[in-house]
Amino acid sequence: MKGLELSEKFYYEYGEKMLKDSFADIEKYLAVGLIGSGSECSGFDDELSQDHDFEPGFCIFIPNEDIIDSRTEFQLERAYAKLPKEFMGYKRSPLNPVGGNRHGVIRISRFFTEKTSNANADIPLGAWFAIPENFLSEATNGKLFFDNYGLMTQFREKIAYMPEDVRLKKLAGNILLMAQSGQYNYSRCIQRNETAAAQLAAGEFVNSALRVIFLLNRKYIPYYKWTFRALKELDILSDLYSGLEHLISSDNTSENIIKKQTLIEEISAKVVDELTKHKLTDISSQELERQAYSVNDRIKNADIRNLNILYAV
Repeated sequence: MKGLELSEKFYYEYGEKMLKDSFADIEKYLAVGLIGSGSECSGFDDELSQDHDFEPGFCIFIPNEDIIDSRTEFQLERAYAKLPKEFMGYKRSPLNPVGGNRHGVIRISRFFTEKTSNANADIPLGAWFAIPENFLSEATNGKLFFDNYGLMTQFREKIAYMPEDVRLKKLAGNILLMAQSGQYNYSRCIQRNETAAAQLAAGEFVNSALRVIFLLNRKYIPYYKWTFRALKELDILSDLYSGLEHLISSDNTSENIIKKQTLIEEISAKVVDELTKHKLTDISSQELERQAYSVNDRIKNADIRNLNILYAV
């Protein structure tokens, strides 16, 4: 049983009736769903995920106190806490009285402040660079079972994806890091017989390549431990999974060194092909450093374009 499916079943079995019977007067202001932190919100959960923070629960998102006051918020929390303690063989976790709960009653403004540092999800252009993408992924993942008031949906739509100039700056910086770590430093570390440093270089190349791939797909990169899982589901360059995995999971024997050097160039070439296909470059060079500056030149906002090319990484 996937967590999102369990949450939705629990809501329609017990939560819907609770809200209609006891909170009909404010139901028009509510949004209910499963969104935020936790592998189940992104569909990455499996049997191993059930050993912690896995339960039949859902989120009740409410607007500010001028619409739903703190007394009503408390009543909602108490009603939610009284729902069955077990459902379909899964036990619910007790709510933390000091907050920090992933389920239950959540102020919309608090949720977006935690994820974006802005209560209304109005992110100034420059502030996009400071927000970890996994937070933005968590703010836009999961599913709303309903949103009568529409505020939760409105805020999520504002941050559905980053502005184009921000994407291009991140893309340029990560392409340059791919060049430095993979096309340059990996082989130099090997020549010096510094295999640990070479492995770090390979890791840097993979990390930057993953970020480039997600940026090309216009998808927020999730929390690091789910990145490879999410990579499989992307439309663009998901076929690079095995090559990227090999680069960071194999040692540096003579045979593997040659294979890794080949993989780095093959992965780099595929990235260049995608840049060309999406008209993000007009040069044919396989040197990623040159491609990085070509992408940076396409940034329309002069202030962002003139920032250090590595500003966004």
